[in-house]
Amino acid sequence: MKLTSSPLNHLRYYVPLSSFSPDADLSKLSEVDGTNGSAHLARLTVAGRSTDRVIIFNTPALKDLVKIEFRAMDKWFEEDVETFCHPKDPYKRIDILSSTRSVKIALDGVTLAESSSPLFLLETTLRTRYYLPPTSVKWDLLMPSDLETLCPYKGKANYYHVNVDGKLHKNLVWYYRTPTMESAAIAGHLCFYNEAVDIWVDGKKVER
Repeated sequence: MKLTSSPLNHLRYYVPLSSFSPDADLSKLSEVDGTNGSAHLARLTVAGRSTDRVIIFNTPALKDLVKIEFRAMDKWFEEDVETFCHPKDPYKRIDILSSTRSVKIALDGVTLAESSSPLFLLETTLRTRYYLPPTSVKWDLLMPSDLETLCPYKGKANYYHVNVDGKLHKNLVWYYRTPTMESAAIAGHLCFYNEAVDIWVDGKKVER
């Protein structure tokens, strides 16, 4: 298998034709416009289910490799570990650091959470996120949301709305019940969108 990145840093898996099981029926449909026969749209059919989100390549760099749109498949695995949403970037990392620095979170002048035992999550190219223990949050201001999102580095996130003085701020808080192994430390902790709330770290306000 090959992992590539586009100029927009969209990672893709390319699977050798020889790696498909005998149960997988892979058939070419038509030539991709402008490729002079070096790429063909294709259909993948397995157990009566199929997807046309497939391209078969025949170039020196991608000879006999198949690109399948990530979301077209039910599951993807790196070795025996399921990965979510999109392939992981080998140049990206997650660091989760325990801290005794005080973190206070407020919205419209109302304190939502405050803790002296937060976790700082550092993710390559992204701003620091502050994960607070559930005992530090004012639960009377939170309302469960049906939203779920996926992250290949952290897993499946669930959300809460925040209600401040009768105004509902949707999906402002997220948490991971069962995060991936690399992010296991944040299980059950809550994180508020930096961009939508006021955050102080050791009394110094963080820019939104």
